[in-house]
Amino acid sequence: MSKTFVVVAEVRGGSLRQVSLEALQAASIAKNEGDTVAAVLIGSQITTLAADLAGYVDGRVYAVDHPELEIYNAEAYFDAVQSVFEQVTPDVVFLGHTALGRDLAPKVAAHLGAGQISDVTAIEQNGGEAVYTRPIYAGKAFEQKSFTGGPQVVTIRPNNLAPAPSVSSPGEIIEIDYAPSGSLRSIVKDIVRKTSGKVDLTEAKIIVSGGRGVKSAEGFKPLEELADVLHGAVGASRAACDAGYCDYSMQIGQTGKVVTPEIYIACGISGAIQHLAGMSQSRVIIAINKDPEAPIFKVADYGIVGDLFEVVPLLTREFRKVLV
Repeated sequence: MSKTFVVVAEVRGGSLRQVSLEALQAASIAKNEGDTVAAVLIGSQITTLAADLAGYVDGRVYAVDHPELEIYNAEAYFDAVQSVFEQVTPDVVFLGHTALGRDLAPKVAAHLGAGQISDVTAIEQNGGEAVYTRPIYAGKAFEQKSFTGGPQVVTIRPNNLAPAPSVSSPGEIIEIDYAPSGSLRSIVKDIVRKTSGKVDLTEAKIIVSGGRGVKSAEGFKPLEELADVLHGAVGASRAACDAGYCDYSMQIGQTGKVVTPEIYIACGISGAIQHLAGMSQSRVIIAINKDPEAPIFKVADYGIVGDLFEVVPLLTREFRKVLV
């Protein structure tokens, strides 16, 4: 019996998030012949984005466009998703393992009476059933899980699956009416982004991260210059955030953001297990630290023993010669 896969796409800063295309790819891996894949796009003034998304979907794109949906609100977005589910009954729902996805997925699962597997990093087929791999124990081990039946909800960790390729025949766009309930318990008036104009940390291909070794807020400037040259993002350990060197929105680790960039450059970070939980799955890890015994070197692919205030500017100059 064929199944219907539904991917809930995300919009950020007026653009589709990369993880939405990765979730579409996840659905294409998990589905079998005869199954269909549809997408849901929620927001305000998303006509162009819906058309862009349709270029990656063989099935339908359900667009819920309303001014009250410009900023994410859990209740409003859940109402919007419900309005889509009145048109299509999903067997499997995919979302990004982002702040939005982590908040919305449990509501969707409860509504559908579905099981949920979160933070998936890989998918494979086994006898017609999808097997999902996810990290456990702060990334020190992995487990493989599959569903035994019923509706299913899955969240995908960004930067682990390739984005879905474009399709030869764009999907059909279906506009869904949204009627505000008027009984929202909370309303988001505005969002102040302290990292405005920068690369999204969770989707960055290159991250330059600083720890207690940067010594001050000024110490992040060399890291920001290197990140700008590499078109990357700047992150931080909890120690740097606790010391007041940077905002907690930059924190990477067990109690911060989990990232999987292609290159992670750790500057002045000792490598506590709490920090490793948030970045240990990076493709290539480069560590810069004065202490040759720092634990970060045990997980690093490349290590530089030296003062970050000498090494980072040298790297910036050399990369600028090649890339700029």
